[in-house]
Amino acid sequence: MFFASDNWAGAHHAINERLMRESTRFAAAYGTSALDQAIEQRFNEIFEREVAVFFVATGTAANSLALASLAKPGGVTFAHSEAHVIEDECGAPDFFSGMRMSPVPGALGKMDPRQLRNRIGRYPQDAVHHGRATAVTLTQATEVGSIYSLTEIDEIAAIAKEHGLPLHMDGARFANALVHLDATPAEMTWKRGVDVLSFGGTKNGCWCAEAIVFFDPAMARELPFIRKRSAQLFSKSRFIAAQFEAYLQEDLWLQLARHANAMADRLRAGLSASNSARLAWETTSNEVFAVISKETAKTAEDKGAKFYDWLEPHDMPEPVREGDMLIRLVTSFATETQDVDAFLDVIAAG
Repeated sequence: MFFASDNWAGAHHAINERLMRESTRFAAAYGTSALDQAIEQRFNEIFEREVAVFFVATGTAANSLALASLAKPGGVTFAHSEAHVIEDECGAPDFFSGMRMSPVPGALGKMDPRQLRNRIGRYPQDAVHHGRATAVTLTQATEVGSIYSLTEIDEIAAIAKEHGLPLHMDGARFANALVHLDATPAEMTWKRGVDVLSFGGTKNGCWCAEAIVFFDPAMARELPFIRKRSAQLFSKSRFIAAQFEAYLQEDLWLQLARHANAMADRLRAGLSASNSARLAWETTSNEVFAVISKETAKTAEDKGAKFYDWLEPHDMPEPVREGDMLIRLVTSFATETQDVDAFLDVIAAG
């Protein structure tokens, strides 16, 4: 009953096997191997255009270096007030980019377009004392389990373009959002106006594989130097490429995301039907948020369930009552139906 995070899951056996095969041979270093180049070409195919791809180790590195490549002196980046880049990356995006994060409110983890436009308006390009608007970043899927629709991405992109700002997408759970929307990678990114993507694989079955994808290679001119200076240029980068080869082969990445989402659907259905728990709000990715009694939570933990207690968001539909608590449950490619059913049985028993 491991629902604390999809980061707790291991690596898919196909990815492990590919790493084992790669470990027995020699290949050129620092991203120059034939395998590195083949995977870069694979990204071109997936996104239906020529892209520039840079492998890094973590989602925080991907987000921070992507934003660093867009930076200007006195720059301000706009993100949802509870986005990962603001709440959970220890200021790394600010540190590496030299820019400040400006929080934008919005329901269910998604920036409100009107609020975004108002926030951007506070930082005109000649505001030397206050700083200038420089970039917008959105999280897909969001930190609270919601997913921007294609139309909602269009709205955010239109505002960014209206002000001449590049749009970055934090795609730590990119695949989970993609399969829910039944869209293509191109349809959810550059065709909507996204300029740079943090493409996540670690949460969805990889061991350590993240990539920064530029949909206009010309925008990536500085990234090789930024990546090297930040100690994210791996000498044996082919081991990240090997993971992506297995991950992307025969759409394994989409299969794994569909499974994780299906397990979350099963969890949501069970909690909705429960008399001893309630869904805190509707989610559509592989994250589920529920309100249960502290006593029930203790019982579940004693029986081996792993989950996180969660701070109430500002727009919590129904506040948590005394004696209850808000918890986050995350499913993964490794979650099995018996894990979900066992947890629901524990909750039902109270």
